[in-house]
Amino acid sequence: MSIAQRLESVREELASSAELAGRSADEVELLVVSKTFPASVVSEVIAHGQTSLGENRVQEALEKQPLLPATIAWHLIGPLQRNKVRKVVGKFACLQGVDSLKIASAVNRVAEETGIVQPLLLQVKVGGEGTKSGFEEELLKKQIEELAQLGSIRIEGLMTIPPPVTHPDEARPYFAAVRTLRDLLVTRSGLALSQLSMGMSKDFSAAIMEGSTMIRVGSAVFGKRG
Repeated sequence: MSIAQRLESVREELASSAELAGRSADEVELLVVSKTFPASVVSEVIAHGQTSLGENRVQEALEKQPLLPATIAWHLIGPLQRNKVRKVVGKFACLQGVDSLKIASAVNRVAEETGIVQPLLLQVKVGGEGTKSGFEEELLKKQIEELAQLGSIRIEGLMTIPPPVTHPDEARPYFAAVRTLRDLLVTRSGLALSQLSMGMSKDFSAAIMEGSTMIRVGSAVFGKRG
């Protein structure tokens, strides 16, 4: 299959999954993850109407951005290190890997200096995996009100990467737990937190069933990475 065919197949699966969940396909945004693929390859999905892209590595994203249309909404979906904050603020439509109050505060500080408000998502750790980045649930509950006071960031919602599972449906409890956490944080903070970035190539249908508003899909569109 060509990239265009795979992209269309993902869009069709997104729509059918949303319908099965009693939702509109318009409620779920497709973020195509373009990491490791050159701009010449990424341009193929843009030619077929894709307007938002996700990158894991700061430098790779910054090198691609000038080579592709300025209308693309770029999302940084990898962990954000403190020494990279100044490089990314204002360069991405959303920073999805904000995993601590310290990083959120650093983003807020640079955004304030720059005179902008930087949209971001808070990455949440589920399943107790020590190696993964993300807020622990209990810590985020304690810190959400402090996070909400940072005036130069806009916290739009949560992002998560569940532990590896054998079957996609086994990830549903993790996605459901993040949705439940989001609802609690909305009550506690007064933030809207309308975005739930959940689901990747192998499990996005399960994520849509549990309320995902954004899926992050790379290999299902581009094929295996070299």
